Amino acid sequence: MTSTTRLTVAQALVRFLSAQYTERDGVRRRLIDATWGIFGHGNVAGIGQALIEYGDVMPYHQGRNEQAMVHAAVGYARQSNRLSTHAVTTSIGPGATNLVTGAALATVNHLPVLLLPGDVFATRPADPVLQQLEVPYAGDISVNDCLRPVSRYFDRITRPEALIPSALQAMRVLTDPVETGAVTLALPQDVQAEAYDWPDGLFAERTWVVRRPGADPTELAEAVRAIRGARRPLVIAGGGVHHSRAEEALAEFAEVTRIPVASTQAGKGSLRFDHPQDVGGVGHTGTATADELARTADLVIGVGTRYTDFTTASGTLFAADGVRFLNLNIAPFDGHKLAGMPLIADARSGLMELTAALDMHAYRVADSYSAEYIEDKERWEQRVDACYEADEPDVRPTQPQVLGALDAIVDESDVIINAAGSLPGDLHKMWRARSRDQYHLEYGYSCMGYEIPAAIGVKLAAPERHVWALVGDGTYLMMPTEIVTAVQEGVAIKVLLVQNHGYASIGGLSEETGAERFGTAYRHRADDGTFTGAPLPVDLAANAASLGMRVLRAKTVSDLREALAEARAADTPTCVYVETQTADTVSGPPPAQAWWDVPVAETATRPSAVKARELYERHVSTRRRHLC
Repeated sequence: MTSTTRLTVAQALVRFLSAQYTERDGVRRRLIDATWGIFGHGNVAGIGQALIEYGDVMPYHQGRNEQAMVHAAVGYARQSNRLSTHAVTTSIGPGATNLVTGAALATVNHLPVLLLPGDVFATRPADPVLQQLEVPYAGDISVNDCLRPVSRYFDRITRPEALIPSALQAMRVLTDPVETGAVTLALPQDVQAEAYDWPDGLFAERTWVVRRPGADPTELAEAVRAIRGARRPLVIAGGGVHHSRAEEALAEFAEVTRIPVASTQAGKGSLRFDHPQDVGGVGHTGTATADELARTADLVIGVGTRYTDFTTASGTLFAADGVRFLNLNIAPFDGHKLAGMPLIADARSGLMELTAALDMHAYRVADSYSAEYIEDKERWEQRVDACYEADEPDVRPTQPQVLGALDAIVDESDVIINAAGSLPGDLHKMWRARSRDQYHLEYGYSCMGYEIPAAIGVKLAAPERHVWALVGDGTYLMMPTEIVTAVQEGVAIKVLLVQNHGYASIGGLSEETGAERFGTAYRHRADDGTFTGAPLPVDLAANAASLGMRVLRAKTVSDLREALAEARAADTPTCVYVETQTADTVSGPPPAQAWWDVPVAETATRPSAVKARELYERHVSTRRRHLC
């Protein structure tokens, strides 16, 4: 007879999760390292009680906002190379729907997170219950169904025994390098507290092997032929390089072949900034060096990239006649994009196989090609130096000078986190990544409010690292709440808070597209009804201090340098607050080196929109569809 243990559904789930492990390259670690939770009537007596019952094996973190808890879990998962993550539990109603944005972010970025929202009664003793959304045409729908399209796996556990297959499927998806993303197990509040005789085998330790599939021999042979026939090949390194821990394999591939390597936002840092083959970011926010190479490439080798519109400049960047694409990707869906030759494999495995085959054929690009991109990169770095330099240290800094001051004090142990606003463009163009995981940009979903909770997650995953959340005023106002969590748990993140009085990035885009910066400035309403009056008297530094964070105010470049050094040395959560020059210009870095498609009004009477439409039509005419 099978031995059993009588537990509630919630207790069984927590105990099950504490026994799940991943293994890759011989390294084994816990899959679910901790659980975040905000409690309400939908989970307090179920998951909440279970976390007390098994507090010795399942650590708990208290959050302030459900979306932010998911961001923290995602930051932890990314820093852990997707081999470990956190669970997030909420009540029903708004607690559950607050998960949707975080879930979308996790799934878009292929980062694992386990969501455990409470749900309405499965037995329906009272209908409706508090916070229940009634759907007249269907009795089996709750607000948790909002999580279906943003989850890679979704199930509602309406009977205790249904947890067994569902929990196992959830772990399978979380550990699948192709399928991973947000996984949701919706837990009706009565079922959470219901007892059941569970087979003890459910609680045995399980190790989920994260596989590294190699390339199909036929695809590999075709890929080698394509590279050998290329005169101006270019690698586009995406986030899959980091997920696979393929940085060393990529470096060896680049050194053997001398093929230049450009990077997406997710892939930046795949090579150190000073590696001879690194040419910086590519696409709309890329460097002039990388974008010119992309325009003239005859073979584009995508490694672990989804080819988003920022990377392809909305289909206008790869302009050479006859350009071909070779896509090394673990996901067939991405491997076939742009009508490319697919090389479906783990990034590290595929790169190692390509390097061995090309080395055997003694393939490398022409010396003239190498000299061209190396010289061009040197010119670009001089432009970056000019943006970083501050001739007058006693004046308010520009945003590039803020980055220059930070660049001067960090080393490879620092992690820089950002997601939205004008900073992603500046960072992609100019930041000098010193290690594989120093550059942490969430640009798949570009979610305002990600930075501070994600910094907490990263710091929990790597407590020995210096972790910086780079936040603009618009982003800060979206979600500063987890500062309280950092203070409560003594998580010594550093917040670099840049005040430029509004949505500077969208303000610049608005001006370019004929919308005249409408609704993007944080200013008083003027007599004419527009928001063009004086800047709002908002003191974000005082706000951060009121939440318990130590705050250092910097008024000048000199102040900023001192404050950043002091913050880096701090062992408590610390914020550096600085107001930058000229809110009317986005940031003052080199302008965009490639286009991005944001449609402009086809008919308008205002001159700004008419002019913007003319420019838009010229750009649209250069778009290409790569079909063969």
